[in-house]
Amino acid sequence: MIRYELIHTDPSGARAGILHTPHGSFDTPLFMPVGTQATVKTLSPEELINIGAGIILSNTYHLFLRPGAELVEEAGGLHEFMHWSRGILTDSGGFQVFSLGDLRKITEEGVTFRSHIDGSTKFLSPEISIQVQMKLGADIAMAFDECIPYPADYDYAKQSTARTHRWAERSLNAETRSDQGVFGIAQGGMYAELRRDSARTIASMNFAGYAIGGLSVGETRDLMYEMLSASTAELPIDKARYLMGVGTPDHLIEGVARGVDMFDCVFPTRVARNGMAMVEPSVEPRGRLVMKNAAFTHDHQPLDPSCGCYACRNGFTRAYIRHLIRADEIFGLRLLTLHNLWYLQEFTRRMREAILNDRFSTFRAEFFNHYQH
Repeated sequence: MIRYELIHTDPSGARAGILHTPHGSFDTPLFMPVGTQATVKTLSPEELINIGAGIILSNTYHLFLRPGAELVEEAGGLHEFMHWSRGILTDSGGFQVFSLGDLRKITEEGVTFRSHIDGSTKFLSPEISIQVQMKLGADIAMAFDECIPYPADYDYAKQSTARTHRWAERSLNAETRSDQGVFGIAQGGMYAELRRDSARTIASMNFAGYAIGGLSVGETRDLMYEMLSASTAELPIDKARYLMGVGTPDHLIEGVARGVDMFDCVFPTRVARNGMAMVEPSVEPRGRLVMKNAAFTHDHQPLDPSCGCYACRNGFTRAYIRHLIRADEIFGLRLLTLHNLWYLQEFTRRMREAILNDRFSTFRAEFFNHYQH
């Protein structure tokens, strides 16, 4: 039920395609807003559709703990529960579990951990993670993996990656729904040899698509891109490629340059709630406006004059949005969230257009001519 259709490959290697799911077909490159608790914070499903979102991501770990997969299944699955008619991807819960540090214990069977909500002891394994995701009813479920911390020595990364491979097989074997696809996750830490081996191993399994995990976890940009290149070089061309947890425009453009099709990240919604607007680097070289800054007190222009989002096209000014943020008004957070997600949807659309016209390298160069890290 999950099928990737490659439409065109730019001379640079960047790809434009279509991801077909039971709840619609979506153009790639694709950015997926994150709806951790079965909602993208502050926005309605209708607003997300107006922004152009095709697939949203929900969090298995959080929904497993609250309200529980059984209640979601009782409601008819996530699509009915959250009133969302388009695609849904659920992560496996692995990243959240492994970020708990001393609150979790890893064995070959799975991970025992303490809930961050009430301290109760819980257990997740590849089989349980897939069972939970089947009850949630997402279009795309993720295999259970171990996200290797950074830094990690070679021996630990090798052992962990091998365990991820064994868990990948168990995850695939646990899937029984015909209307759901499971994506495998390649790991490998910050070692190119392990990255290549992991991508080859995961690619040898019959997953519906393939993800690259364990990046953007504190390493340098150059190291991230090196590991990404090592991974994508070993993945099949006829399946979707998903770089997990990446959502800044520079990372998106460098991911697409290395053959990635799908991205997700909390970045655009999280920074919106902290009062930051994402804009074209031609507007501000770092691509970010910190709306709490006094410089915007009397600034009566839109966040980005070229932007077509609800906030900008309706004349909500920087001065007004700064006032809302400083007054802790929810409408300010909503305006920034709408703006940031619109910006990334439009950014991925423009990347696709550049790929289809064999000018992605020019698009990339023009972006970095203005952008400052």
